[in-house]
Amino acid sequence: MTNKEIDPKNIPEISEDYKFLDFEKTIQDISEKITALKDSAIDSSELNNQINTLRKERDVETKKIYSKLSIWQTVQVARHPQRPHTLDFIDRIFDDFDELHGDRQFGDDASIIGGIAYLENMPVMIIGHEKGRDTEEKVRRNFGMPQPEGYRKAKRLMELAEQFTMPVITFIDTAGAYPGIEGEERGQSEAIARNLAVMS
Repeated sequence: MTNKEIDPKNIPEISEDYKFLDFEKTIQDISEKITALKDSAIDSSELNNQINTLRKERDVETKKIYSKLSIWQTVQVARHPQRPHTLDFIDRIFDDFDELHGDRQFGDDASIIGGIAYLENMPVMIIGHEKGRDTEEKVRRNFGMPQPEGYRKAKRLMELAEQFTMPVITFIDTAGAYPGIEGEERGQSEAIARNLAVMS
């Protein structure tokens, strides 16, 4: 299928509720033009060509902007409220995810999620950080900062994957380990060290 044959109604676009960052203004302007053209009642090859031209222009502009981000702009992208989380990737990439809970010593840390899923009919172990979306979930998941239980859970899941010769796929997105004294009281540094030993 050539670009001229693409149906403008089927072109995937940036969602309308996407919050553009200040340095993405030109990308936003082009996206709005594309949306306006798609919303028009006209359906013609000329319209398709205009949309395809704008999409190419947007792709070039996106690559240009993202190839030279400042340090602060990189931080803004990392903190974007609509940035995908581990659960988003799991929902879109894998089949039949079964989450496994607990470290078998103290409890379950919701900031680390892990379990078995299928990738193209092959079982894989998934382990990742989850920060949460709304305030309640962020608090429950400790803003993605693992406690010792989370590190021990990750270690347990890696060892389980090794036992069943499953590949391990990780999604790392954390501000770091939980900095509170409770973490050190429950052996945080030891839990991190044991994880590093298992992964090496």
